[in-house]
Amino acid sequence: MSDPRLSLPLPPPGTAPLRVLTIAGSDSGGGAGIQADMRTMALLGVHACVAVTAVTIQNTLGVSGFHEVPGDVVAAQIEAVVADIGIHAAKTGMLASSDIIAAVAAAWRRLGLTVPLVVDPVCASMHGDALLAPSALDSLRGQLFPLAALVTPNLDEVRLLVDIDVVDPASQRAAAKALHALGPRWVLVKGGHLRSSDRSCDLLYDGADFHEFDSERLPTGNDHGGGDTLASAVACALAHGFTMPDAVGFGKRWVTECLRASYPLGHGHGPVSPLFRLA
Repeated sequence: MSDPRLSLPLPPPGTAPLRVLTIAGSDSGGGAGIQADMRTMALLGVHACVAVTAVTIQNTLGVSGFHEVPGDVVAAQIEAVVADIGIHAAKTGMLASSDIIAAVAAAWRRLGLTVPLVVDPVCASMHGDALLAPSALDSLRGQLFPLAALVTPNLDEVRLLVDIDVVDPASQRAAAKALHALGPRWVLVKGGHLRSSDRSCDLLYDGADFHEFDSERLPTGNDHGGGDTLASAVACALAHGFTMPDAVGFGKRWVTECLRASYPLGHGHGPVSPLFRLA
């Protein structure tokens, strides 16, 4: 890999790397969820720890069902990792229910965690299959967002969370302000689903300043796991002490290259791929 902007420092051999915790669901097709998180973390030289929230039944064509892990079991996974291994950052993905969200938020507070928490507010799969109970949206907004260093909704999730349709830069800014009012320190409104634009512009906001991250829109339908991959890359960069704008810039470059390296799989949408990192 020739671009140094896509590298993070690696520890000396035999030395423990930084640790990042993913709190998310398992994807049986291997394209998204904790599988996508762990691929990116490993290829960025970070040790991935996991707290599994749900087991999904899915492939490249969609999600046909899922089984939730009880909230107390999710919390126990977090506590076990923190007590023994320790973490330098964390990210959430599919949380499935208000019970799990409450358990994660309570564990975070009980443990007194101050490391960066990236919340990817997964509400539905890319095929439109529900991955979060509608009743859990209030829990997500009220209990988890105030703990987040960053929330990273796509445009469909923005609509569910703050009832704003993002169709242009003005509405993207309005959405960022509405989301920031819910309590996170930073908000990243991703523009990848704004198909009317030939560019993909993500907007970062901290309550005072806006930062735009623009990239080409790559012509591929193999974009499964893109949101997980972006959030994981940002969490890894934050674990290394990057500022939020620099971490998001790193994550944006990373997921763009993962899209460029994406591959067909099955009969539906293939995954984004960090395997370019092995070149």
